[in-house]
Amino acid sequence: MPIEFKHKPGIVAYLTAGDPDLATTRDIALVAIDNGADVIELGVPFSDPLADGPVIQRASERAVARGTRLSDVLALAKELRAARPACGLVLFSYLNPVVRMGMRQFCAAAKEAGADGVLLTDMIVEEAGEYLAEMKTNDLAPIFLAAPTSPDARLKAIGAASKGFVYAISRVGITGTQDKVASDAPQLVARLREFTSLPIAVGFGISNAEHVKAVGEFADAAIIGSALVALIEKTAPEAAAKAVGEFIKGLRAG
Repeated sequence: MPIEFKHKPGIVAYLTAGDPDLATTRDIALVAIDNGADVIELGVPFSDPLADGPVIQRASERAVARGTRLSDVLALAKELRAARPACGLVLFSYLNPVVRMGMRQFCAAAKEAGADGVLLTDMIVEEAGEYLAEMKTNDLAPIFLAAPTSPDARLKAIGAASKGFVYAISRVGITGTQDKVASDAPQLVARLREFTSLPIAVGFGISNAEHVKAVGEFADAAIIGSALVALIEKTAPEAAAKAVGEFIKGLRAG
């Protein structure tokens, strides 16, 4: 079941849950949806976010220090689903917190919370048997990362295992804002099109309206992460939701 993008291109907004606090994350997510975000990726803070750059690392550290746990993120997801029933909602986590909860328990809890899909950053498709079975049982969409360095055989496996959309990593490395969309991205998306009819969303380094427009020329959606998290970091908590709303609106206007 593909996750629907109402706009072309769609916008996927990544938020680190609990930064600066859970109530503010809720407000930010709602404003992001109301200003044009098609999907919210609700990030579970983790103590060792190795795939992330310094901006999201700091956000995770702050959220972990405040005591934010996977159970809190699931509760927040349930609130967002109740408040905005039509929004796309993806839980974004490293594998460790999910393993600690238990894969079966996590997938059941994600379904109960109203999530559409799950992206486990360090879950590789070759070792995803139990995960995929539990996701299927709970009618959840597994989302996998595809990299420019992935051989065709791996892209084919990712295309077969994914259900919501495919997350195309625009460049090799960690998350973080960039000056322009990586030149590898269009080729990666073209290669993925050979193996899946699902929407393809491009992330890593997408940070402004120009980037979103460029991504829309060859992909279905743009994923905005570090730019949003950096904006939240530098904005007072009481002003963060408004700032994010204006930012998302600006991406749409562009």
